[in-house]
Amino acid sequence: MRAILAVIVIAAGLWAGYWVIGSRTTLQAFEAWLDARRAQGWVAETTALDVQGFPNRFDVVFKGLMLADPATGLAWEAPHFQINALSYRPNHVIAVWPDSQRIATPQEKFHLDSRDMRASLVIAPDSALAPRRMTLTADVLRITPEARPGEITALSALGLAAEREEGTAYRLGLRAEGLTLAAPARARLDPENRLPDRISGFSADVTATFDKPWDRSAIERARPQPTHIRLRLAEGRWGDLHLQAAGEVDVSPEGWPEGDIALKARNWREIVTLLRVAGVLPESLASSVESGLGMMARMAGNPDTLDISLGFGGGRMWLGPVPLGPAPRLRLR
Repeated sequence: MRAILAVIVIAAGLWAGYWVIGSRTTLQAFEAWLDARRAQGWVAETTALDVQGFPNRFDVVFKGLMLADPATGLAWEAPHFQINALSYRPNHVIAVWPDSQRIATPQEKFHLDSRDMRASLVIAPDSALAPRRMTLTADVLRITPEARPGEITALSALGLAAEREEGTAYRLGLRAEGLTLAAPARARLDPENRLPDRISGFSADVTATFDKPWDRSAIERARPQPTHIRLRLAEGRWGDLHLQAAGEVDVSPEGWPEGDIALKARNWREIVTLLRVAGVLPESLASSVESGLGMMARMAGNPDTLDISLGFGGGRMWLGPVPLGPAPRLRLR
């Protein structure tokens, strides 16, 4: 009996020693990372940094955290932030965000309010800390421009999942529910109030290939840039509108997409109306475009459903034969 008790006491002492050494190492690693960012000209401050969770977890707790990268003009402030890991599985971490954060871009500053926003992240057990898979969820998300507090964009639920495939390819899944657009965006898209206030749902299944892996250098130096995007399926519903998309595009080093996305639109005339009133489709072309698309839909067998391609090339984009203007530039700051 005494021998068993002695073994238990020794094992407990060894485990406690392991936790103390591990917690100190973890704390020193985060302090060194903040010091390295400051040496590069960042703002990297925290009013308190501690490791908790004895005996089975390493919970890194930041208070008064502020990070700002002068190279990109991006900044983030949070009253507290937590990174949790089981002490026997330190490469699987849970990040927990506060209910209120502040994000700044070179153009604007935003307040981000959420409920139960957290992420699960499994990283490679090496110094590069490359993610293998990740999930992020939030029950409620509200984005408010600091200069225009009445212009709130909100989601009732958000889910994002990512998994590294071969090389530098990552498969991404997105689910967003109950999107309410800020009033100016809503007015631009639907100035005649033809559609409900909320976009009921959006989902996407995408594989994106980048010019380098996502790892700690993506924060410390430069973001990986997309080189190829495969859209398995994206689907959105807004009132009677139902839009599906699938296809592939290459992305040039300058960020211009090249390729085609196949679109399937139900009640497509509403989309033409939205493009017209938003100014994307000139009034002079609207009637002829609607007539031409209507003929294509009837030839396909269903006048209310349209199958057409969204093409990208030379920095421009087209809906079928109709030019829509400049293409979006796909560059990550």
